Amino acid sequence: MKNYSSLSAFFLFFLFVACSSNTGTNTENNTDGKVSIPQFKTSMSAVSNPQLIDVRTPEEFSRGSLDGAINMDFKSENLENQLNTLDKSKPVFIFCQAGGRSGKCYKKMKDMGFSEVYDMEGGYGAWSKQ
Repeated sequence: MKNYSSLSAFFLFFLFVACSSNTGTNTENNTDGKVSIPQFKTSMSAVSNPQLIDVRTPEEFSRGSLDGAINMDFKSENLENQLNTLDKSKPVFIFCQAGGRSGKCYKKMKDMGFSEVYDMEGGYGAWSKQ
């Protein structure tokens, strides 16, 4: 009976640890940087003067974007130079239309040494539907 109690205690401990793991709000442990729109909004509102980057084309950007967003076209040959104008030690919030380009940009930014990058899941298309 004692072994059963020990085994049950171990299982409950393991279950507790597994359930309290990272939910994706900390991009250091979140390997793709994707965060839900509510998490994106909350994280961005906690930062004064957030670095908000729209990586869609200038044509897409001209049809509407988030207030305060800066357009840095992911397809541009100048993207890396534009990204280097940002402060790598401060959080950066990125999005595209649906999440593909911003996902690639997230990886590029992490390779460039950006410490905290948030990639909005679903992109501007999902934001617009809310």
